[in-house]
Amino acid sequence: MNRIFSGMQPTGNLHLGNYLGALKNWVNLQGSNECWFCVVDLHAITVPQDPRKLRQAVRETAAAYIAAGIDTTKSTLFVQSAVPAHTELMWILSSFTPLGWLNRMTQFKDKAAKSRDLELLGLYAYPVLMAADILAYKATHVPVGEDQKQHLELARDIAGAFNRHYGAEIFPLPEPQILGEAARVMSLRDGTKKMSKSDESDYSRINLTDDADTIALKIRKAKTDTDPLPEAVADLIKRPEADNLVTIYAALADISKAEVLKQNAGAQFSGFKKTLTELAVAKLAPITERMRHLLADPAAIDQILIRGAEHANALTLKHMREVKEIVGLWSVM
Repeated sequence: MNRIFSGMQPTGNLHLGNYLGALKNWVNLQGSNECWFCVVDLHAITVPQDPRKLRQAVRETAAAYIAAGIDTTKSTLFVQSAVPAHTELMWILSSFTPLGWLNRMTQFKDKAAKSRDLELLGLYAYPVLMAADILAYKATHVPVGEDQKQHLELARDIAGAFNRHYGAEIFPLPEPQILGEAARVMSLRDGTKKMSKSDESDYSRINLTDDADTIALKIRKAKTDTDPLPEAVADLIKRPEADNLVTIYAALADISKAEVLKQNAGAQFSGFKKTLTELAVAKLAPITERMRHLLADPAAIDQILIRGAEHANALTLKHMREVKEIVGLWSVM
C-alpha cells in the first residue's frame, strides 16, 4: 500500500484552488492508501504571524480538511509542530543538502525579491523542512501542485544523498502525484496567476467559507473575454480566463474539459457563469456548512489533532531511532 503525505499552511481562508487542487484529491486517495495529512504551521512562520490568529487558523484549516471529506478514521490528521521529528530530521538532512541545490529553488527567489525582510534563513531552508516532513514518514507518494514539484524533486535528491552516504536504503524516493483537471486553479481576476490566499483582491478567489450569494457574485465578476466557448480544448490555450472557468467546471463536475466544451460549445459566458455558479454552490455549500458546525466546537477539533499527533509521533519516533542509529547520534528512545 502506498503511503501518502501532504499538507497545507494555515494562512488565511482556504479557497476553491486548495479544494480542487488538493483536498478533493486527498479525499479520493483515502481507503486505498495509508494517508497522513498535516497542517504545516512551521512553514507558516517563515513570514510574520500573529500567534493567536495562527492557532485559530490551524483549527480552521483542520476543519476544512474534515469538512471536505478527510475521514479521521481512515487518515491521520495532525499539526506539524506537534511532531518533533519534522524539525529534528530537518537538521540532519541539512547536512546532506548542498547550498547549490537550495539556490535553485525559485520560490525563495520570488518571495525574497518582493521584500528584503523576507531574506530569512527559515524561508531559504523551507525546502529542507518540506523534505523532512515527507521523509519522516517514509512516504512513497506526495500529491503536489505544479508549484511544489521542484521542492519534491529536492526531497528525492536529499533522500538519495543520505542513502548513498550510508550505503543503505533508509528513505524511499517519494513520487509526485499531480491529479485531476484542476491541479492548478487560477485567479478569477487574472487567468495567468494562480488563485492565492495572499492576493489583495478577495474577488480573485472563492473561499470555502463564502456563502451562495458571495460565490455567485465572484463568478459573475470573474474576468472573461468576449468570445463564446469553443468546441476544442486546444482553442483555450490563448484564452487563460476562459480556460480557468472551464477547468473549474470540469473539476467540480468530475468530467474532462473536453466534455465541458461538448456540452457548452458556442455558449456565451453570461449563461455559462450561471451554470457554473449553480454547480459551485451545490458542491461547496455542504463543505461551508460543515466547517461552521465543526468550528462551533473547537475542543472537538483539538482532540482530533491530539490523537493524530500521537499516531504521527509513534511512527516518526520509530523512524528517527533508525536514522539516529545509522548517523551515530545518541538516542534514549
